[in-house]
Amino acid sequence: MPQPATPDALPYFWRDAALPFIEVRAIADGRKVRYGRHAHSTFSIGAVTGGRSTYLNGETLAHVSAGAVVVVNPEVVHACNPAADEAWAYRMFYLDTNWLAMLQHELGFGAHEGFRPFEQTLTWQPDLFAGLNALYELIVDPQETLLRKESEIVAYFTKLQQSLNPAPASAREPNDRLTRAAEFIDANYTRTLKLEEICAAADLSPSYLIRAFREQYGMTPHAYVVNRRIEFSRAQLRRGRAIAEVAAEAGFADQAHLQRTFRQFVAATPGQYRG
Repeated sequence: MPQPATPDALPYFWRDAALPFIEVRAIADGRKVRYGRHAHSTFSIGAVTGGRSTYLNGETLAHVSAGAVVVVNPEVVHACNPAADEAWAYRMFYLDTNWLAMLQHELGFGAHEGFRPFEQTLTWQPDLFAGLNALYELIVDPQETLLRKESEIVAYFTKLQQSLNPAPASAREPNDRLTRAAEFIDANYTRTLKLEEICAAADLSPSYLIRAFREQYGMTPHAYVVNRRIEFSRAQLRRGRAIAEVAAEAGFADQAHLQRTFRQFVAATPGQYRG
């Protein structure tokens, strides 16, 4: 299969407007790649193809190497960084959560609950590892048909669902006031926010909000704001918009501020990501 022509140390991003529910990122030598703790609204799954890394995902902390498949549920704080000066390599897939929830529904999983998170955050199953790499080779190939690509995407994630059954619905009820805080941030993250505004929207004290918000969402309110700004920026950059315009619209002080923060969260520059 033809491979994308890109220097080994640079990330490669694949996306296709005809398949808007999936995006792929790959890097062949990411020994200098460093991620800050972050979360995605998408479901993420990746195959480690070289090197070693420390893998943080929610309550999971493990060392991973070639052959590992990492599974990251939406909105779970995670990070994966090289453990040594080796050619750290991986292929990461990002799937729209609603698309995956519909597939779960069709397979009889979580029929009335929307997306159900996966219980396993790490697997070494050879068939899942080989299958994910084969899927990567297929979808980045410009000679392959759209029909085959979509068919193989559905086939792989059907197999994944059947191999790694989702976790039961959590018995812990979310805190409604914290939900209001998150919803307020979701509606206002592109402007300058003050802690007192978020507290007022949720009717919570600052000390309680900061502590409980971290417990429920895995990050502080400030980190949640920055994470939302990065997610917004990714979406706008995928549309090919100018970096300076995206920085201003997302709420960053300037383009340089976006550049620094984007690299921390995505381990690539906005220009590399936009392509």
